[in-house]
Amino acid sequence: MTLAFLPYLVLAAEAPRKSPGDEKQKDLEDYIERSKEAAEVLAELSGVPEKGIPKDLLERAHAIAVIPGMVKGAFGIGGSYGKGLLSRRTSAKAWSTPCFVDLGGASLGFQIGVTKMDLVLVFTDDDGLQALLNDKGLKMGVDASVAAGPVGRTASASTNVRMDASIYSYSRSKGLFAGIALDGAGLNINDSANHKVFGKDVSGTDILMRGKIRSNSVVRPFLDALNRYVPARVK
Repeated sequence: MTLAFLPYLVLAAEAPRKSPGDEKQKDLEDYIERSKEAAEVLAELSGVPEKGIPKDLLERAHAIAVIPGMVKGAFGIGGSYGKGLLSRRTSAKAWSTPCFVDLGGASLGFQIGVTKMDLVLVFTDDDGLQALLNDKGLKMGVDASVAAGPVGRTASASTNVRMDASIYSYSRSKGLFAGIALDGAGLNINDSANHKVFGKDVSGTDILMRGKIRSNSVVRPFLDALNRYVPARVK
């Protein structure tokens, strides 16, 4: 070994090392920020009813997922990837503890010049949820029907929409909000995030279906936004 390398060895030895606790705290801060960003998407959509998700569609929602800051090109040309949260409606006015999810796809129809967008998924039945909780996750258009959602105050005003899909998908980029085609995209439970936030033995089923997991400060911003901005289910 030459003497020229000694300064680098000394610096490496003196450099502070991050403890597992430091890394976990950083992850939790990232998850809190994600929850806040997802809440902001719902808040901003509620402020533009003429250009947002129709109220009658939200009233039918069995579950809602928000993927803030979906990134184009994460998996190469045409690829896309994002992380967000999903909650299931447990009664007319109540929502489950939110669960962390990942969404990726070969091509999600990004507009020209757009590298990031927010996504909202409205589940109108439990077909998509059941597929999501399987080991392979949910593949849009295969495990559950998916369609670009109508925009406006009421879904019935969109005469070209049959309103028979299990999932309606929306995108928001550069201030514009619209339905988006998601056929072939995959949605999966983010076990790593859920274990760090709720406990290592917690599953997506425990969170969404069994009601075993209580909400906490990490996911509270998103849950509060659902309670505030999504209208109660109509029987």
